[in-house]
Order: sequence, then structure tokens, then C-alpha cells
Amino acid sequence: MSPEKSPRQPRKPFQNLAKKERTTRPERKSTGRSEGRMEKPYKPRPKEDRPPRPFLKKDRPKPSGEENERSERRKPVKKVIEKKSHASHEPGSKYATKGGRRIVPGAYEPEGIRLNRYIANSGVCSRREADQMIQAGVIKVNGQVVSTLGTKVMPGDKVQYGDQTLSNEAKRYLLLNKQKGYVTTTKDPHAKNTVMELIAGACKERIYPVGRLDRNTTGLLLFTNDGELAKKLMHPRSKISKLYHVVLDQPLAKANLLKVAQGVELDGEMIEIDGIEYVEDANDRRELGMTIHSGQNRVIRRIFELFGHKVVKLDRVIYAGLTKKNLPRGTWRFLNDREVMELKKLR
Repeated sequence: MSPEKSPRQPRKPFQNLAKKERTTRPERKSTGRSEGRMEKPYKPRPKEDRPPRPFLKKDRPKPSGEENERSERRKPVKKVIEKKSHASHEPGSKYATKGGRRIVPGAYEPEGIRLNRYIANSGVCSRREADQMIQAGVIKVNGQVVSTLGTKVMPGDKVQYGDQTLSNEAKRYLLLNKQKGYVTTTKDPHAKNTVMELIAGACKERIYPVGRLDRNTTGLLLFTNDGELAKKLMHPRSKISKLYHVVLDQPLAKANLLKVAQGVELDGEMIEIDGIEYVEDANDRRELGMTIHSGQNRVIRRIFELFGHKVVKLDRVIYAGLTKKNLPRGTWRFLNDREVMELKKLR
């Protein structure tokens, strides 16, 4: 560094403020937006001086026929596939024919069903028994005896079994909680009250009871017009389980209870007991719960008569898995699809 020049001294802060004169700005009156608008009132422009409205594509006038052409272009194109029919169309003929008959487009050609199935659907018997009836020559179709198996019945044909005209009607399954004093029969001139009176007007189809309950026995009773299912439920081989609530005139001894549980012989046939026990909530040993699958007439009453007891009250609580839940005494209901399928699964 040259000795002739002295180093620059650092500048002291605010050393020149006193020398300079601060210039003051004139005071401005602050005005709000409303005050500013009042100072400069809005003056709309004349319509001639306004800028033109921007042109949009949608505002463009459409020439005649363009809209129809667009709509036609937007429609999906359907691919038409010609269906090949087995019906013959002879050249020169006006209509297509099949088996010598004219085929009308869209007409429904009903298909017949086998005669044995028609008879079974009518509720007379099962299909196997229907085949035997056909071979025996007791079935008539349109007034003529039919004895050939596999014969089909068309809609409108009249099928007769003796003097009875059969009908291929819809299947109905009805469950009744029978009350006391009604006989389980479809028609009995000597009976004062029948179970058919309790289900009068339930359906237009002719249904009948599956099995029997005594006049004084209450509980579940199934009605149907499905002959094949009814035959299966009543057959001893199916071993349909039935639970009864039994009330005796006097308490049953423990020894007699064990004898009944081992099985009882009636009319040369051994009756098997699936289960028997005292009712826990009962005050004494007069009330029992008894499960049995035998279909003999008055079987429970006859069993206890062997031990010197009389059945005062007998109520069927469960039949083939069906219960009396939400079914008061003397009322009925139709089975749902699940319950019908469970019945058909039984062997």
C-alpha cells in the first residue's frame, strides 16, 4: 500500500442523517372503495362502443339435415345374425313347414309330459304306482285307454282315473297346527268336524293330509298334493322322526320308562323308540317327551296302555324337522322353498 494514501475509514452509522433534510410527502386522504366509487361514478358504455361477444362453436347455426345425420351416425350398429332353423322351407312354398305343419314365427309349441308324471303331479300316487296303473289299463286319455309306458300328455288333454278327472296342478305344501276335536280325513259323513274345515280356502288345489292324527291328538299335520313326497314320508323305510309331548294320568315309574325306551312289541311287531325322557319343567313324572318314527295307528296310546297308563294329552311338537314356531293352535301356513327342499332330501 502506498504511504501517500491513507486507508479509508469505516463509515459510522447514521452519521449523515442530520445533514440530510427529510422530505415530507403531502398527506393523502385514504378513501374506501365506496368513497372512491362516489368520486368516480360508473358510466355504462354505449352499446355501440361495447366489444363484440366472442363467437362460440355451439352458437353456429346448423344447416338443415346436419342434426339428423349426426344422430344417425351415433346410433350403434346392430349386427344381424340369421338363425338357422331345422324347419324346411320348400322352394315355391309360401310358409315354412315342420312335420307337415305350418310354422308361425314367434308361436310357442308346447311340449307334453310323461303320463306317469302327470298322474303323480295330480296327487293320486307316486310315479312307480302310476306305471302300474297305466299297465293295468285303468287310465284314459281323451276317452281312450292308454296302457303304453312313456306316453306323453299334451296341454288340453283329458286324463281320467276311473270316473275321476286328473289335473296337473301346482304343488302345495301346507302345515297345520291341529286342534282337538277334529278328525284327520278328507271326507267322512259320520264325522262332525274334519281337518279340511281348518284349512278351507287355503288354496284352489286339492290337498290332503299326510298321515293321521287322532281326534283328541293335537299338533303338526302336513297337507300336500305331491303324491310322490307324501308316499315317501309315510313309508316305514323313510323313518320320519316325530316328537310328541305326552301327558299321562299318573306318574310313570323309572323302571317302566326304561322298558319303553328298550322297545315295545305291538301286534307281533317290535316298535322302536328313538328317545324318551321326563320333561324337566314338569312338577311330576306325568309329562314326557317321546320321539318315535313308527306310523301305526294310536301307537303311543297303546304303548302306555300296556303299563296301565292312560294318555290324557298328546301333542305332536316336531314332524320331519318342521316345528310349531310362530304357529298358534288351529292356524296354518305354507312351507317355504328351503323347507320343501329339506323334505325332498329325506330318504
